[in-house]
Amino acid sequence: MDDDMADKRDYYEVLGVAKGASEDEIKKAYRNLAKKYHPDLNPGDKDAEAKFKEVNEAYEVLSDSDKRARYDQFGHAGVDPNFGGGAGGGSPFTGGFDFTDIFDSFFGGGFGGGRRANPNAPQRGGDVQANITISFEEAAKGCKKDVSYQPIETCEHCHGTGAAEGTQPKTCPSCGGTGQVRINQRTPFGVIQSTQTCDRCHGTGKIIDTPCKACDGKGRVRRRKTIEVTVPAGIDDEQILNVSGRGNAGANGGPAGDLHVYVNVRPHPVFERRGNDVWCEMPVTFTQAALGADVEVPTLDGKVSYHVHEGAQPGDVFRLKGKGIQGLQSRTRGDQYVQITVEVPRNLTEKQKELLRQLDADTGDRNYQKRKSFFGKLKDMFSDQN
Repeated sequence: MDDDMADKRDYYEVLGVAKGASEDEIKKAYRNLAKKYHPDLNPGDKDAEAKFKEVNEAYEVLSDSDKRARYDQFGHAGVDPNFGGGAGGGSPFTGGFDFTDIFDSFFGGGFGGGRRANPNAPQRGGDVQANITISFEEAAKGCKKDVSYQPIETCEHCHGTGAAEGTQPKTCPSCGGTGQVRINQRTPFGVIQSTQTCDRCHGTGKIIDTPCKACDGKGRVRRRKTIEVTVPAGIDDEQILNVSGRGNAGANGGPAGDLHVYVNVRPHPVFERRGNDVWCEMPVTFTQAALGADVEVPTLDGKVSYHVHEGAQPGDVFRLKGKGIQGLQSRTRGDQYVQITVEVPRNLTEKQKELLRQLDADTGDRNYQKRKSFFGKLKDMFSDQN
């Protein structure tokens, strides 16, 4: 095992969750740790930066069902590209097996009398999938991402013929190139004629005397490749990008299939997405809430100035129009909603405490509407009981 992999901590341990944790538990754990170790909140702290990267790496694997399954079975080797199980790859045992081969083996030969399609006709290639993980900001603004996966491509040595360079496949003499032969069976009811796959060419209609060594006569090979994909602004978690013509190569000159890119968006330590709107909490001091204040509010476009009104209460919400996320089907952006939380000061000095006691003595119920209303209801309740 590689030394770097041996030094890696268990991903579940990194996030502090059990192996059987749900998606919500994993997402919640990631969000708390990402907020704790975020570089913006720990400027110059190399240890926090390293832990932030470790947390992101763990979440990228455990938030993806395919990668998580491979990790649970094979550990870090199951999700390390150098060990054959990286992003976009198949299971270590399937080797990127094309399941269309299974259906061909069962249904390609015809069951007694059915006419099979021309084996040499153009056939569309199969679709393939890959996964990417992007940040909250990348999903909101759009980005370009490199996607690695393993499609089946036409062999560049034989150009898809399956025959060695300088040779060509021959028409099968047993089936005449149809891929099927007729069989006569004598039964008590007479002679019954049926068709079956040609044993000599195995249904291809062609005989290759000298197979291409690069593809072993198959005409196609599976290769790992990386392409750049444009992720549109406004894409959401678990949505799929379709990249036309980037899947498996077609057979006999047929078109290639498509690439389906499954998008995973990491939760943000501050912002939360609701549709195309963005929500966040804004802590203010007791004094700022009581007297009003100009505060800086973080948005996807950077910080903006906002005046918190005098007498602001915990839970009050204000809106920043057009500061949300652009819709996929339109250029219209959602809004940002900011909920105020009032933080009570701690570790006060005796002088500060005395000033607060004076403030409390000088204020009455008229300054506290909710308190006044609450005790008014209590008074009415006990009056009714008497």
